[in-house]
Amino acid sequence: MAVRRPATVRSPEKPCQQPRALVYDFGGPVLRTPFEVVRGLERRLGLAPGTFDWTGPFDPRADPLWGRMQAGEITEPGYWASRAAEVAAVTGEPGVRAMMRLLYPMDEIETHLRKEAYDTLARAKTAGLRTAVLTNDLVMFLDPETIARIRFLAQVDAVMDGSAAGIYKPDPLAYQEVLDSLRVASAAAVFVDDQPRNVAGAQAVGMRAVFFDVTRPRESYRKLWEVLGFT
Repeated sequence: MAVRRPATVRSPEKPCQQPRALVYDFGGPVLRTPFEVVRGLERRLGLAPGTFDWTGPFDPRADPLWGRMQAGEITEPGYWASRAAEVAAVTGEPGVRAMMRLLYPMDEIETHLRKEAYDTLARAKTAGLRTAVLTNDLVMFLDPETIARIRFLAQVDAVMDGSAAGIYKPDPLAYQEVLDSLRVASAAAVFVDDQPRNVAGAQAVGMRAVFFDVTRPRESYRKLWEVLGFT
């Protein structure tokens, strides 16, 4: 796919009082994390609970590989490639997509999307906000058939995927591309993401950004609602 690059990355603007757009990261704020569904993977494979000791943000000290990713020593795709290798050692099916098919079976994908994400999307649309998903790894992680079943992606106004376009958060161009697609200024957009570096990247281009704590999803959505001015 050709990379569409905006002509310029505009300087951050002062925040406006009324948001005009809401931009979601996908994995974490919308789709429950692999850490939350890994026990189901073990059941499907007939393995004992805890076979895959991935804890990520739920217990960072117990997951040194996650710590390396957070420190910038490895990339997030590199983290999941390592986890996929562990699954492949059991299944014989290599690759992140193969792991994700087991974590999120296609006919169950909607059960793993957060109700709060849909609720917030409905509120945003009622309030007249433009909406989008800005993710780094949709087609890298999920099969096209699974993606096609995700109603949430069909309900937002735009979907920007770094793994398809070749522009990844926190590159300023990633945020500018979604802003251009929504036809809103950075100061009029609210962004939510579960990775601190991506939150910082959004703030650097002038967006209002909310860190999504996947260990406290309801609290994170309440915080998002406050920023959006929802009561």
